[in-house]
Amino acid sequence: MILKDKVCLITGATSGIGKETALALAKEGATIVFTARNTEKGEKVKNEIIEATGNRNIETMYCNLASLESIRDFVDSFKNKYKNLHVLINNAGIWETKRKESADGIELTFAVNHLAPFLMTNLLLDMIKSSAPSRIINLSSDAHKPAKLNFKDIEGKNSWSSFGSYAQSKLCNILFTKKLSQILDGTGVTVNCVHPGLVNTTLFDKMNSLLTALFSPFMISSKRGAQTSIFLATSDDVKDISGEYFSKKKVITPSKVAKSIENAEKLWEISKRYTGV
Repeated sequence: MILKDKVCLITGATSGIGKETALALAKEGATIVFTARNTEKGEKVKNEIIEATGNRNIETMYCNLASLESIRDFVDSFKNKYKNLHVLINNAGIWETKRKESADGIELTFAVNHLAPFLMTNLLLDMIKSSAPSRIINLSSDAHKPAKLNFKDIEGKNSWSSFGSYAQSKLCNILFTKKLSQILDGTGVTVNCVHPGLVNTTLFDKMNSLLTALFSPFMISSKRGAQTSIFLATSDDVKDISGEYFSKKKVITPSKVAKSIENAEKLWEISKRYTGV
């Protein structure tokens, strides 16, 4: 896909994989819009991207992904300013060490890692379809593999663990992608998800230092971790591929649970109830 004059929206691009993705797509001539909860940091990153690429069509817009109201406000603002959306990259993610709740009283990891992209994507879907050919890219992780969906306690109110919550949210990303690809079949919009690798990002900032030290020798840079997202946003090789799980620019097989259309449909209905879509 030639990105010159195309509009790309990226969540979580103030650092890490998202920032590297934004830089790469800005170099391709795309108009880049990225969300930021910290507007000061967002402006700083915007100026860094402009300076590094010479592309002045870079904008940061406020959005708190832990608030459904903030996501709706952001989408309204985005639609008032832009008429097209060719690439949406749901990149933002968190990994909490203690159970917390969002502004809406929803378990925070589930809210930010799954419900936020679910709501934002659905609210932007009419614009994405009218801009076709267009692409949606969701960041997931191989951390999903041991996860199971407890539909009776999806927020972990009765039993919660840090890794369990994160793993479940990454499983949700794949199931969301699977169901969305069916809905978008024949529209000219593709949706795929990505395992970026074990990437040295701020995701691990809250982790136990000993655990992080154990991971460190196996971690890759954010620049390397962004390569598959960039590939899915730009390559003609994937223009007709949808509903797949990618790693190192190739389709790979997710867990058995992640391949279940029954799980995907059940999660979709639950997500609709949470978000009011």
